[in-house]
Amino acid sequence: MLPRTVVVTTCALALALAAHAAHAQVGGNLAAGPPLDIHLEIASGPDGPRLSTGAFDLVTGEYYRLNVTSDGAEPWRLEVDDLLRSSHLRIVTINGIEVHLQAQTFRAIEFDVGGTAQFSFTPIRTGAFDFTVGDVPSVRRRRADGGRTVAGTFTVR
Repeated sequence: MLPRTVVVTTCALALALAAHAAHAQVGGNLAAGPPLDIHLEIASGPDGPRLSTGAFDLVTGEYYRLNVTSDGAEPWRLEVDDLLRSSHLRIVTINGIEVHLQAQTFRAIEFDVGGTAQFSFTPIRTGAFDFTVGDVPSVRRRRADGGRTVAGTFTVR
């Protein structure tokens, strides 16, 4: 009888610890503010887009606001669909206009002119999520080389 009690107690303790660990991974309010601001600047170079940084280290469960600025010298497209599929989205802001999202997503932001776009999100899955900045589709189709693109990574732990 005693061994069975020990096994049941041990299993219950293991399940409780696993549940606590899973809760600690994301935990809390997914949009508790204020968000932590992170910045990505896109500049136009002779060989294509140049990024102010190509790597972001994020923590699952933290609330972030990505501020993306393009110089407007050329049209660029930021694609962040891998990160967005693994995040809870809250607000997209373009030219001061806020779009509040509830269980909706988007794939990319195109900068046809210079300016800043922002979106607020909470990563809910860990991993390395690639993003790209490159020519907008209409420019990419006209280029013999298939378009100019640079890549970066959001690493969520």
